[in-house]
Amino acid sequence: MHAETFPFMRPALPRDHRCAGDLCKPMPAIESSATNMLVMEIFTSQKEMACLAVVEGKRPIGLINRTIFLSQMSRPFHRELYDKKSCIAFMDKEPLIVDAQMSIEALTFKTVEYGEKALSDGFIVTRDGEFAGLGNGLQLMGVVAAMQAEKNRQMMQSIEYASVIQRAMLRASREALKSILDDAALLWEPRDVVGGDFYHFCAYDDGWFGAIADCTGHGVPGAFMTLIASSSLTRALAQHGPRDPARLLSAVNRSVKELLGQVEGVDETPESDDGLDAAFFWFDSARQVLAFAGARLSLSVLNPGAAQVDTYAGQRMGVGYVASELDYQWANTSVPMAPGSLMFIATDGLTDQIGGAKNIAFGKRKAFDTLLAHRQASATEICHALQVCLATWQGTQVRRDDLTLFCARL
Repeated sequence: MHAETFPFMRPALPRDHRCAGDLCKPMPAIESSATNMLVMEIFTSQKEMACLAVVEGKRPIGLINRTIFLSQMSRPFHRELYDKKSCIAFMDKEPLIVDAQMSIEALTFKTVEYGEKALSDGFIVTRDGEFAGLGNGLQLMGVVAAMQAEKNRQMMQSIEYASVIQRAMLRASREALKSILDDAALLWEPRDVVGGDFYHFCAYDDGWFGAIADCTGHGVPGAFMTLIASSSLTRALAQHGPRDPARLLSAVNRSVKELLGQVEGVDETPESDDGLDAAFFWFDSARQVLAFAGARLSLSVLNPGAAQVDTYAGQRMGVGYVASELDYQWANTSVPMAPGSLMFIATDGLTDQIGGAKNIAFGKRKAFDTLLAHRQASATEICHALQVCLATWQGTQVRRDDLTLFCARL
């Protein structure tokens, strides 16, 4: 075979896989005037060649698939009929032809658009309109998979670092809680690496303030919402103080709605319908009274000697959200706390978890039964018992949501 049969061989580029040229493999091409006999010789000598490009001058016009060509030429009398005829007889006249500068992303879309043919036959790569070589469809898919894996790896690294930031944001509240109460437990378990639940605790001379909140979503969107809601609460505490939980809920509601563009009249079609369910509470140390305000989260109290758990339901208005009224006023509920009383608050990651023999929600009753069964135990032991009960109930079911449990003996 003459050297001029392979006039368009070029050295390979570094394999950084940023454009089609990086996947281009220098391959022989054949002139459209060449015979099928020459095609047969090329395929016979090049055992690994899947396709052969056909050119006019240096411009590619088609692609001959090895399998199809050999199959056709093996039919009776086809060698005699077609050996001396032009190779365009078995040529695909509409192959995928791309410029070497085309990005991998654009090339991927083009390949998908062309369908299975582009994956099996590959694609022709040109430089300045001239034939440069062939690209392999399966290699392209491998590159795309590797690029996606790298993006996923980088994304997971970012999310894992975001988890460090989120936990650092909550650390001050955990330390405050330790200084406030001797017998308290706080369980915070994001469904994913980061979560949409958050808590806030701070101590004052005459008492302490606490908040448990469940923001819209989980994972990264939920974590962003915790930043918005937590910063809104911090600002509200600085403006109004900690002793009126209902007022603080109203302030956070207004702040979240304004930040997310949910205020009526500002945007005809708000981009976000996000918010949070929350329980805010203030404990007056001198009076031993807990002031509670809830937005779709409830407070549960087990008094010493009581036969059942008392529940103080939160109001049905969520914080933020398009449907929440901008000037909605929550109400405080005063709950006298006898020495040794247990208070308990949980987000719906507990009650809504599917499991059991019938694949139904965990519900409140099993949580209350666990509280009653372990009422003499420490808050930490009670939280652990609830974890075990929930895990048993969940079984092989997937975790549905973030989970936050707060239990304290006052």
